[in-house]
Amino acid sequence: MGSNNGKAESTAKRLDVVVMAFQWFTMTLPNDLADCLVLNTVASARSLLKRWDAKLKPYGVTVQQFFLLAAIRFLPEQPVMTLAESIALDRTSLTRNLDLLEKKGLVQRIPGLARSRRVCELTSAGGLLLNQLLAAWPEARMSSLEGISEEEAEIYLRVVRRLATQ
Repeated sequence: MGSNNGKAESTAKRLDVVVMAFQWFTMTLPNDLADCLVLNTVASARSLLKRWDAKLKPYGVTVQQFFLLAAIRFLPEQPVMTLAESIALDRTSLTRNLDLLEKKGLVQRIPGLARSRRVCELTSAGGLLLNQLLAAWPEARMSSLEGISEEEAEIYLRVVRRLATQ
């Protein structure tokens, strides 16, 4: 009988742990955390990146790679770190994405004016792909703003740009 009682206590303890874990996972965050700009910005960025990466998947690039291709075209002969800063890419992401784009034959690294400056240019395939992406961009952008008014989008952009420069 003692062993059955021990099993019952062990089962009860496991059930208590499961209940506590469930409560922990289902509890809501306190308002000061749930309303945190950092948490919501990260969540928004992840959601937007996921949606945009899905839209760009048929073209074989990610949204970061699309912006990098555009930066290379519209900021010609700029050092790669300047390009990265213009599209908010860190050094690791920049290197990884440049390597992938180069491997796909979309960009090539060329010597810069100074030996320490790395510069990239689009290959003809990269230029053609970027033309396709830029043509598809307006419609894709509009679909991503579904349910958001033009005024809300403008306010959001003003706020995030201000936060990015502080």
